[in-house]
Amino acid sequence: MEYAGSRKSSPQPPSDAGDDKGDSGVPTFNQTHMKNAFQLMNDLRSKKMLCDVLLVAEDIEVPAHKVVLASCSPYFCAMFTADMSESKAQRVEIRDVDGQTLRRLVDYIYTAEIEVTEDNVQVLLPAASLLQLTDVRHACCHFLQAQLHSTNCLGIRAFADLHACTQLLNQAHAYAEQHFSEVMLGEEFLSLSLQQVSGLISSDKLTVSTEEKVFEAMISWIKHDKEVRLEHMPKLMEHVRLPLLSRDYLVQIVEEEALIKNNNTCKDFLIEAMKYHLLPADQRHLIKTDRTRPRTPISLPKVMIVVGGQAPKAIRSVECYDFQEDRWYQVADLPSRRCRAGVVFMAGRVYAWSSVPSMQERRSTLGAAVLGDLLYAVGGFDGSTGLSSVEAYSYKTNEWLFVAPMNTRRSSVGVGVVDGKLYAVGGYDGASRQCLSTVEEFNPVSNQWEYVAEMGTRRSGAGVGVLSGQLYAAGGHDGPLVRKSVEVYDPPSNTWRQVSDMNMCRRNAGVCAINGLLYVIGGDDGSCNLSSVEYYNPATDKWSLIPTNMSNGRSYAGVSVIDKPL
Repeated sequence: MEYAGSRKSSPQPPSDAGDDKGDSGVPTFNQTHMKNAFQLMNDLRSKKMLCDVLLVAEDIEVPAHKVVLASCSPYFCAMFTADMSESKAQRVEIRDVDGQTLRRLVDYIYTAEIEVTEDNVQVLLPAASLLQLTDVRHACCHFLQAQLHSTNCLGIRAFADLHACTQLLNQAHAYAEQHFSEVMLGEEFLSLSLQQVSGLISSDKLTVSTEEKVFEAMISWIKHDKEVRLEHMPKLMEHVRLPLLSRDYLVQIVEEEALIKNNNTCKDFLIEAMKYHLLPADQRHLIKTDRTRPRTPISLPKVMIVVGGQAPKAIRSVECYDFQEDRWYQVADLPSRRCRAGVVFMAGRVYAWSSVPSMQERRSTLGAAVLGDLLYAVGGFDGSTGLSSVEAYSYKTNEWLFVAPMNTRRSSVGVGVVDGKLYAVGGYDGASRQCLSTVEEFNPVSNQWEYVAEMGTRRSGAGVGVLSGQLYAAGGHDGPLVRKSVEVYDPPSNTWRQVSDMNMCRRNAGVCAINGLLYVIGGDDGSCNLSSVEYYNPATDKWSLIPTNMSNGRSYAGVSVIDKPL
């Protein structure tokens, strides 16, 4: 049909007998076209104009346009295009979805917006699954993944399993494995079925600082409903790798556990572990069972955190080093200036202190270490004298308690933990006014300190770290002499041996171990604070400097390795 006066003659392209290709037009795309169209359709819906279906859930009615619903939801597309009664119905009841959730999802179809919250995610996800709104389903899974915590990961895992959210299920399961030491303390763990507990504690990917955690978790689960669960004890003990526990723990804790004493199968597992420990270390590989195989957890990405220090006065600055990206970056400053502070990572938190009121005694230049569930503050200087006293902090009870004192006063002492024992290395004895070469070992079970083999040289302010079950003492000083030499202690043979020197003389440096390498951070060389970091590779007996330095030269800094913040 033509309207009068509207007809115009169109210009004709010039004729070219030798060219049969016409001019190609330029396609255009309006970025806002579809958005504007959906906005208009939503306005029409709000005014109940051109609506051809009324969705009903519970007592809530939601008017809509079939073509819009079908264009976004395969569920509605099948409903309205197939030979079903709903395709011609003007009123359609939607079962298994509550009214408010249906309204939210229809709103989403028209607006592409939806808010996922803790209150609605558990009804939103199954409803989105039913209506085949995959983007909403993914948004719910992403929300739950971001909420993962040691107190809820097992519940989220079960929810993901119920609704066939495979990726979320795997993420929640991996989270439970990687944070097992905290997960085992929660109600969700104690409520698991036998099959679920077995699945967790049998996993090679379980991340635990020591197999003690797995044993404790199994005992806790049994005792939570002892009458019903006691018969499952042998089945669970099969998955606890008793040979990987220390002899002291096997004798003093496992053997004394009443649940073990009263079960012959469990006693057999204990005997197997004791036989393993009776063999010389080079013959233990001859016993091959699932229980002698070390766990191989998938490690979370790590960063090194360097806290406070002296540069040249005490500072608040905190830096992190990303091992993967080889870069330093600043994080939140300390609330107050700190140097000569002990720093440890325990139960997901970094603890840094120098002389804090909550300890029984003021102490700086102390040694700090975590052993079991306790944080130990060893020796140090109270402002007037060196200390031999030692305190232990429990994050569960939030209190400090004294344990047995060392045999020697030690300030500027280095500490490390090997095979369930705490070692105090060198330091300065204010009474004799000498730097020390002596070393003491603390047994937390007997609450006793004993001398072990001395180092080859006196070292105060040595950097002490543990790598592959061996205790390293790096640098330090003896009077004005700052050392670059390094010694390593082997507990089974009770001997020290010399390894390669560091590249630089260092005292009061931080130390940490990761990925089979020992890192020594900062310190001072007797004249200035150092910003460099070097690492030792025991396979090559070689020290190497990392390519990038800290932004500040600092000594007496606290150092720890933590999970990389996501």
